[in-house]
Amino acid sequence: MIEFFTEPWTHVFMQRAFLVVLMSGVVCGVIGSHVALRGMAFIGDAVAHSVFPGIAIAFVLKASLVVGGIVAGLVTALSVAVFAQNRRLKEDTVIGVFFAAAFGLGIVVMSTAPGYGGSLESFLFGSVLGISTTDVVTVGVAGAVLLLVTGALHKEFVTVGLDRETARAVGLPIFWLDLALYAMVTVAIVISIQAVGNVLVLALLITPAACARLLTDRIGVMMVIAPLIGAVSGLTGLYLSYAFNLAAGGLIVLTATAVFIACWVFAPRHGLLSRRGPAAARVVSVQP
Repeated sequence: MIEFFTEPWTHVFMQRAFLVVLMSGVVCGVIGSHVALRGMAFIGDAVAHSVFPGIAIAFVLKASLVVGGIVAGLVTALSVAVFAQNRRLKEDTVIGVFFAAAFGLGIVVMSTAPGYGGSLESFLFGSVLGISTTDVVTVGVAGAVLLLVTGALHKEFVTVGLDRETARAVGLPIFWLDLALYAMVTVAIVISIQAVGNVLVLALLITPAACARLLTDRIGVMMVIAPLIGAVSGLTGLYLSYAFNLAAGGLIVLTATAVFIACWVFAPRHGLLSRRGPAAARVVSVQP
């Protein structure tokens, strides 16, 4: 048993993978809490697709994939925020238009690169064992910045998430707060793509937050539980991947999903087996 836990750490590539998975789990757990609170899971899926053309262009030009993905995601997020101001169109409609267009552009760009099939598979399903030291540093710096910004804007995000009309009435800049959250989701997804891939990254953003939502009514506590679940799920999935020689990204997501099912059944107040009934689910605290 001791060897099971210690042997993976003897390999440098596993050390880098553990660090990136740990940081990605924490960052996605924190950002995902705001996404789940606002019912914005679709924007996470949209951003995951929208970073594709940036990464594809960066791959063709042999530039930084992280920078390329962030730029493309921010452009798409800004486009969604601007076009969604037209009240004739619902936000999810605008998101659907732009993420489909972005993903289509990415496929076209990637198809111009020789040998793009392997690179496309790596992007879609993750390549956590191939992470470099530079990638680890990039994820660490970007993650730290995201956590600092989230802490600075926490109260504003919560206010907008719970009641947009009240937030607007007290003078909060709704548009800029929406844009800031979109940008933060973009960065969180880009730094996590190498761990679980484009197809599965939404689960790392949403599932831990959904677990935390079932376990607590306090927003502040949720912000602690979600990153903890994300980090533990990431590390556990990576250990299982090493032990059984299976896909790391898939096992990370399946581990998080198993935690979600357990929370859904056994959560003290809001689980299936809870004796307190559904009335408790209506109580929500907005204390930070």
